[in-house]
Amino acid sequence: MKNLLKALGLLVVVVVAVNSTLFVVSEFERGVKLRFGKLIEADIQPGLHVKVPFVDDVRIFDARILTVDAQPASFFTIEKKRLIVDSYAKWRIANVETYYKATGGVESVAHNRLANRVNTGLRNQFGTRTLHEVVSGERDLLMKNITDDLNRTVLGSLGIEVVDVRVKRIDLPQEVSGPVFRRMTAEREKEARELRSTGKEKAEKIRAAADRQKTIELANAYRDAEELRGEGDAEAAKIYAEAYQNDPEFYSFVRSLNAYKNSFSNKGDIMLLEPDSDFFKYLKQQDAN
Repeated sequence: MKNLLKALGLLVVVVVAVNSTLFVVSEFERGVKLRFGKLIEADIQPGLHVKVPFVDDVRIFDARILTVDAQPASFFTIEKKRLIVDSYAKWRIANVETYYKATGGVESVAHNRLANRVNTGLRNQFGTRTLHEVVSGERDLLMKNITDDLNRTVLGSLGIEVVDVRVKRIDLPQEVSGPVFRRMTAEREKEARELRSTGKEKAEKIRAAADRQKTIELANAYRDAEELRGEGDAEAAKIYAEAYQNDPEFYSFVRSLNAYKNSFSNKGDIMLLEPDSDFFKYLKQQDAN
């Protein structure tokens, strides 16, 4: 029984010793090792590591990209117009030793300091731009400049890298929003009038082109019809001439029959002619026969 208790006691001591001696840093973490409060090893890489029990202390930090959500702040543009800006920044630890010395490894301290510097950077950038440039004209350039300016300062002072800075929302104070909205409405109405005017101009050009094409098509059709009619009349005259040359007497007879038909089409028609007129030439021949 005593041997069993000794074995269990020894096992407990071994477990405590191993637990106090070994520690693990995961792939998304970084750490520093302290000995009696003094930094002896910075930027401990992922993996299994050894420390001196009850002498060394290890601090582990999250090395992933983190987000600091700055409080909405009031900024002025170059036109002295006030804006309420809500922003956030993405950051990560770049130098573990500098980060620990500047913040004590406390993430909230890093957030507060970075948020203040983000607001300072936004204030400086907004102060050199107009309202239009800030709202819609140069938003990407504005964010890039702020990110570059922050990295030039926080990398050396806080040991962190700013990955990106973004503006979530820009609000106008009550004294500014009314005139701005009216100006925006006037600009949109002006643009709408210009678009309508351009549309009407294009419509008139299209109508004029269509009318011109219609006139050309009708003229061409009339020309072709007249040419065909002329060709038909010429062909008919040619046929009549050939028929007249082949048998002049028959041609004269046919014309006389047509003349009789047209002359006596109505019962009330009266004609006064001399008996020996050529008009009754073929009628007389019929009576004689």
